[in-house]
Amino acid sequence: MIRTGTVTNWAGNVTFTAKEVHRPESAEALRALVAASAKVRALGSGHSFNRIADPGPDGVLVSPAALPVEVDVDTTARTVRVAGGVRYAELARRVHAHGLALPNMASLPHISVAGSVATGTHGSGVANGPLASAVREVELVTADGTTVTIARGDARFDGAVTSLGALGIVTALTLELVPAFRVEQHVFTELPLDGLDFEAVAGSAYSVSLFTDWRDPGFRQVWLKRRADQAPPGFPWGVPAKVALHPVPGMPAQNCTEQLGVPGPWHERLPHFRAEFTPSSGAELQSEYLLPRAHALAALHAVEGIRRAVAPVLQICEVRTVAADAQWLSPSHGRDTVALHFTWVEDTAAVLPAVRRVEEALEPFDPRPHWGKVFTTPAAALRGRYPRLAGFRALARELDPAGKFTNAFVADLLDG
Repeated sequence: MIRTGTVTNWAGNVTFTAKEVHRPESAEALRALVAASAKVRALGSGHSFNRIADPGPDGVLVSPAALPVEVDVDTTARTVRVAGGVRYAELARRVHAHGLALPNMASLPHISVAGSVATGTHGSGVANGPLASAVREVELVTADGTTVTIARGDARFDGAVTSLGALGIVTALTLELVPAFRVEQHVFTELPLDGLDFEAVAGSAYSVSLFTDWRDPGFRQVWLKRRADQAPPGFPWGVPAKVALHPVPGMPAQNCTEQLGVPGPWHERLPHFRAEFTPSSGAELQSEYLLPRAHALAALHAVEGIRRAVAPVLQICEVRTVAADAQWLSPSHGRDTVALHFTWVEDTAAVLPAVRRVEEALEPFDPRPHWGKVFTTPAAALRGRYPRLAGFRALARELDPAGKFTNAFVADLLDG
């Protein structure tokens, strides 16, 4: 199936320039399409805010949305094999029906599995790695149309999951699961930055998110997602919310997952937003920077120092933690991480100067931008922040010697 007309990302700030957009309906059609095309990129749920998915005007954009929805749970092995185009909301429901769970989820359940792990997307929690850390095996269609499977234990594995789409079209992933669990979500307000014990706050629940609009030097909200089978932590630093809240000031809380300590299944509490609701219209831009967690407090004070330049174009800033992982291109590679996420207004010209100010403020802390967000950090600087980049470059040459899956975004990173 070939789609015609203008195709944009979710936010609408990127219009893809591909000469054709295909939605193959079978694995055979996908393999034939890839083999016959000179330039190919995959488009997941479109929740990227830059041109990472754009193959360019001579390329083909491939959406896996029409491929068969496969979610095969192995209750004995505690794994699930899931088609790459499946979204986390659907995956979570099916896994939960078998009494199992994903270790963590991102704030949005509406994003595709393959696109999320390929760009280093994550949830929160000092002991929780990014979504890619659950991957045990990746299956992808490579440049000649053949399917290659790379499993944990293969020397190439740590380069194959968070791969920026540069190795092939991911058709399936096998993920590790854990027994299903219940979660209580508690929200606190009025957490000051001055005197903040970041490690204590970040470690006070299974998953913790801090929110600020930087109009004041502190946090408007702290969301604690506590496993119901773990002892309730004390949280003496903030004021318990008496009503449900949306993280963005002035927005209604009805689209958010249930709060006020009401226990519920993991997949209905770990995301911030309910699967059955679209969290927003997409009228926003997003940036995110991940840096060593040891620098969290200094980095927050650095952003606080430029808050008057940031606040006018900011909807909300979320602060989360991510455990270190081994994926070569993961923004959490090799270091326990703090992630500063910025949801901006939908005005690129106004936002980019603020993005540059944030990058300047965070520069001393070795930040790695989220691959799918808005950033201006030069590729030359990024190369020095990924110690296994040479290994990934060699893997890309092995699986895609002609650069079929390499677009301008990837080439800028790899070809320097």
